[in-house]
Amino acid sequence: MKPSDVCDWLSAAGADVLFEATSLNVETGQPAVDHIRAALEHGAHAITANKGPIVHAYRELRDLAAAQGKRFLFESTVMDGVPIFSLFDQMPAIHLQGFHGILNSTTNVILSEMENGLSFDEALQKAQALGIAETDATHDIDGWDATVKTAALITVLMEVPVKLEDIAREGIRELTTNALRNGRRDGWPIKLVCRARRVASGVKASVAPEKVLSSSPMSKIVGTSSYIYFETDIFPGLAITEENPGLYATAYGMLADFVRAVGR
Repeated sequence: MKPSDVCDWLSAAGADVLFEATSLNVETGQPAVDHIRAALEHGAHAITANKGPIVHAYRELRDLAAAQGKRFLFESTVMDGVPIFSLFDQMPAIHLQGFHGILNSTTNVILSEMENGLSFDEALQKAQALGIAETDATHDIDGWDATVKTAALITVLMEVPVKLEDIAREGIRELTTNALRNGRRDGWPIKLVCRARRVASGVKASVAPEKVLSSSPMSKIVGTSSYIYFETDIFPGLAITEENPGLYATAYGMLADFVRAVGR
């Protein structure tokens, strides 16, 4: 759908809210960016589950929403409907120093199943059968989905614009069943970990497989579960775990944003 078509549809429908849920475009964030811009210019609230606009056009869309007196909300973009972004809205003047976590369900399911003895291809097929993985799971397997989520958190919560190419990225394609089984056996399971921390030049971030200590919270994150640990100036450690959400969780995040937008 072209931007002009969206504008025509918004006008014809008299829309007060636009829900934007197109597929992620890593390179440009389109067409979601144009859809959200059109909604805000029309005078509608814009709610998205798409991470692309956050990475590629967050400040523009945030400022446009403010100028229009509307809301631009995106809680479902990271950890489904868990209130990550709105949590920090409730903690004014907090300074986020860094974070680490496990944010991609597809790779987490694959790694968990490979620990149980499945091959990479078998584990991917199981994730697809569960409805967790797309038919083309390249964005997950090669770390792009986790990288975009990391960039979104940095952009919004750390208030530092970051380019995807500035985040060191490594996927799980080269991991073997033996390596994963041995890691779990030896007390160092392997997880796809997102990291970011403030440095003198801005923010240093990475997404890569890491060995994590078996007694650490991240080692317990299996299947579709997610985890994030924030380091702030007031709260040295603030962790959130999402235990095996259902397919409704992302929809709930959009519903919660709708209530925030129209229920105030």
